Amino acid sequence: MKKRNLSAYLCLTTIISVLPVAPAHSTIKIANSLQLAPSMREAKLAQQPNQVLEVVGVRVQIVDQKLEILLENSTSQQLQIANNSEGNKFIADIPNAQLRLPSGNSFRQEKPFAGITEVVVINQDANSIRVMITGEVDIPQVELDDSDEGLIFVVSPTTPPPDTSQPSSETPPTQPSSEANEPIELVVTAQKRPEASQDVPLSLTVISQPELTDGQINSLQAIANNTPNFTFLPTTAGSADFSYYSLRGLNNFNFLASQDTIGFYVDDVPFDYGGFLDVALIDLERVEVLRGPQSTLYGRSSPAGVVNVISRPPSNQPEIGITAGYGSYNSREFQLSLSDAIIPNQLSFRLAGAYNARDGIFDNIFLDQAVGERSQVTGRAQILWTPAPEWNISFNTYASDNDNGNPTFSRQNAAEPFTISQEVDGFNRLSTNTQALKVSYNGNGFRATSITTRRFSNQNTLVGDNFPGDLLQQVIGINSTVWSQEFRLQSPEDAEKLRWLLGGYYESRDFKVIDDTFKYTEAGAIAFGVPAAGSDRVSAEQSRHTYAIFGQIDYKPVTPLTLFAGLRYETADTELDRRRVFENTDGSVNPPTAEVRGATLNSDELIPRFGLQYRFNQNVMAYATIAKGYRPSGFNYRADTEDTRRFQEETSWTYEAGLKSSWFDDRLTANLSVFQTDVDNYQVLLTDDFGFFRNVTNANVQVTGLEFELTAKPVPGLNLIAGIGYVDSRFKNYRNPFTGGDFSDNRVPFAPEVTCNLAVQYRSKSGIFARAELRGYGVTYFDDANQVKQDPYALVNTRIGYEGEKYGIYLYANNLFDTRYITSGFLFPAPNVTAGFGDPVTYGVQMRANF
Repeated sequence: MKKRNLSAYLCLTTIISVLPVAPAHSTIKIANSLQLAPSMREAKLAQQPNQVLEVVGVRVQIVDQKLEILLENSTSQQLQIANNSEGNKFIADIPNAQLRLPSGNSFRQEKPFAGITEVVVINQDANSIRVMITGEVDIPQVELDDSDEGLIFVVSPTTPPPDTSQPSSETPPTQPSSEANEPIELVVTAQKRPEASQDVPLSLTVISQPELTDGQINSLQAIANNTPNFTFLPTTAGSADFSYYSLRGLNNFNFLASQDTIGFYVDDVPFDYGGFLDVALIDLERVEVLRGPQSTLYGRSSPAGVVNVISRPPSNQPEIGITAGYGSYNSREFQLSLSDAIIPNQLSFRLAGAYNARDGIFDNIFLDQAVGERSQVTGRAQILWTPAPEWNISFNTYASDNDNGNPTFSRQNAAEPFTISQEVDGFNRLSTNTQALKVSYNGNGFRATSITTRRFSNQNTLVGDNFPGDLLQQVIGINSTVWSQEFRLQSPEDAEKLRWLLGGYYESRDFKVIDDTFKYTEAGAIAFGVPAAGSDRVSAEQSRHTYAIFGQIDYKPVTPLTLFAGLRYETADTELDRRRVFENTDGSVNPPTAEVRGATLNSDELIPRFGLQYRFNQNVMAYATIAKGYRPSGFNYRADTEDTRRFQEETSWTYEAGLKSSWFDDRLTANLSVFQTDVDNYQVLLTDDFGFFRNVTNANVQVTGLEFELTAKPVPGLNLIAGIGYVDSRFKNYRNPFTGGDFSDNRVPFAPEVTCNLAVQYRSKSGIFARAELRGYGVTYFDDANQVKQDPYALVNTRIGYEGEKYGIYLYANNLFDTRYITSGFLFPAPNVTAGFGDPVTYGVQMRANF
């Protein structure tokens, strides 16, 4: 490696012109009498004047108590440098060069090292790159090194970093040597632009790739387990036919609603409906959970928040990852990922696949077999094409197939809830596939993005009645096709004083209920008051077309203050066809209600968002927002009469204030948010006289709460992650229109009063790995009357292993103390409570390798 040495501190307004080739034995004179060492003149191969070279990667790492910034070059040619200083900022312009990064055309990392505030690498124009390194006090000292991989900026702050050999309690080490390559700041795209998570003015949980791997986070339920005020509960352990979730006290209990309260995105594809969310998330880059209404930045309006799942992008070098495991109930897992470049720096791919299966955890003594088994196969493929530095074109496809056993329930008060007696062994099968084409332009004056997506899902379920004596079975057959198109225009990534975004969104959703049937035996007909044995069958087709335009402006009138405002206009047209018949056992058909053809609904709304952000210093930022949430009106396809078939649109206002802070060079972060949400016409699901969900109405809800999150790295190798959420979500002015029951001031179902998550993890230089997790939940109700509930409980998970440079082997235990708890509960048949139970204790071993 040859060094190009700028060994003195750069002064304010000093301009340095560095020539890559100079006459032998000559000295290049620089302002203020600075000189370049002769070794700098020993260039490998001078850059040709008109040739544009490509920088294909930017790496930031700490080596020997100095910060190194590597610009990876696609050729062996040397880059020219022209340096310019402004205030406490070192600036290097690289002519005849362009960034061509897999993640975009800019790079930014805040606080990468003690004494360094920020590192930014951007395309200055169509023919040059600018590198900016900002010091906290003065201009950093910079040396330039040439390596076989590219150009290296070796940076030392004006104020030297603390001595890490003897860390004190007041000034912890800036970066342990065992974590030299670990980024300190998480860069997210929650607001559709790359920025540090601590700079985003909203309540945000970010789970990075190492945390996803270490915590075995590979599902939406696992994401919720690590997020305050977010729960994601399958109806029952093993094979679950539906998943109930709640974020900040707003849930999807009304599965007949036209739109979810949370916007789930997996690689830009919107996922919806609780029956379609039991999918494996594999080969992930990071997860972002945004709490609060999100309507002015995302395509789909989401009143409770957004879960944004980002998979790992294709790499420019060969990568292979393998994971295999075995555990309790004959559980087995295998995952493989592969990535490489087809055309270096232009065309690359990534493939990932996974197989997960487990035997049933319920013992059916009637059939003398285990039931509730699971089997899931998942695959993902991505192609990334970068035809020019400012263009990124990617195509993603994802497919998942679940072939699971009977969704099994027990009585809540059962002495042995995992031992049942059931005559029918049912099943739950779900298949889904997605496609997404994303075209991004990142120019000097603006950015443009087009995202075209499609998702098809199909679910078929047979559920027995879970009681001795075969009374009834439920048969479900539904499928959904969702197309979406989103366009965004926005300011360039390096915009500071004024940032803007303008977008448009279209969505077409065809939801087909092929079969929604209750099949009664003769005993069941008597028990439930049905005239005779037979099948009560509903079929329906719902289509919805949504159109929206949205935008947001961020303005910084003075350096520490940012004001932002956004607005969305959305309109939706919904159409329903519906038929209900009763099929007798002899094959004859009785239509109990009139057929519905071409019923229509239209709803539209203006949805604003306002806020401000104030940065007191580099460590502390505060924000406040006011945002509206919205869900369109819709049809209840199970309703028999016109007066109960339509439910109103739901609107909400959320008021939020928060504080984000980071200390000791980001070795400690602490974030707090408080909020209140007032909901008008909350869409509520109701049961009929026999406990079947058949009716929908509207009610008012008020939610107050807070979230507090903390991460700490007190000593090298030790990580602490903690989060706590409190939410008081209650009905207001709510009377059941069918029974007259007054549920005002009752708690909203599936919204635990308290959620907490704690992870303590240690990774030593010798290869020892250990992790312990605690998850706690407050009182949770499962019905509007608050008659069915789960008392507070806590779960403990542990994991220990040994790691080499490219492999790891681990032992784990989940629900270590075998805690019994329910994830759903229904008064069915009243007054009995039928409940779904969470997983019992499980043990296993897992192996991972990367090449």
